[in-house]
Amino acid sequence: MAIDIDSGVTAAPHPAGPPIIGDGAPNFRARTTMGPRTLSSYRGRWLVFFSHPADFTPVCTSEFVAFARAHEAFQALDCDLLALSVDSLSSHLAWQQSIEQRFGVRMPFPIVEDPAMGIARAYGMLPAGAASSATVRTTFVIDPEGIVRALVTYPLTVGRSVAEILRLVRALQASDAADVSTPEGWQPGEPVLANPPMTSEEIGDCGTDWYYRLESV
Repeated sequence: MAIDIDSGVTAAPHPAGPPIIGDGAPNFRARTTMGPRTLSSYRGRWLVFFSHPADFTPVCTSEFVAFARAHEAFQALDCDLLALSVDSLSSHLAWQQSIEQRFGVRMPFPIVEDPAMGIARAYGMLPAGAASSATVRTTFVIDPEGIVRALVTYPLTVGRSVAEILRLVRALQASDAADVSTPEGWQPGEPVLANPPMTSEEIGDCGTDWYYRLESV
């Protein structure tokens, strides 16, 4: 069921609880700094949906600047950026104006307002009954079919690595395109991991390196 922020209606998005990897991302409709947005409107493209507990916070500001500067790199991957903060739309607008004045960076992506924390709760960023938004620090990577492919949560005091999130999207796309896995720290152009054999006969054909075979894509 969707979350309609304009009407104040909220609902559990998944019968087993908040979405995990492999679940459909909960749909919502909400106001943003670029007009109304729905999660479903991003179907057909990859999406990095990242959240913040409040505007005008130092760690979050550094992340917004980094995401803005990496926006074209994400766009080259057919991947959009969508931010969320529990503050109001007017606060978002003031914050992005301050960032532009302070850092010379304009926000090229929308910031969703979530003052009732309905979206944050639907996405599992807040435990039941939580009065604080301190845990709203999660990044979701959502594929073109609307499926959650990765999620990472950071504490208030540690800034996210936008370069790593960009690498993560590239790795997921490479894995999907060639039906392979990527090793630790994989970067585009490097070898990938072939899928391991599933039968004794297949193991015999692969030799002693059957469980770890690198190949080019």
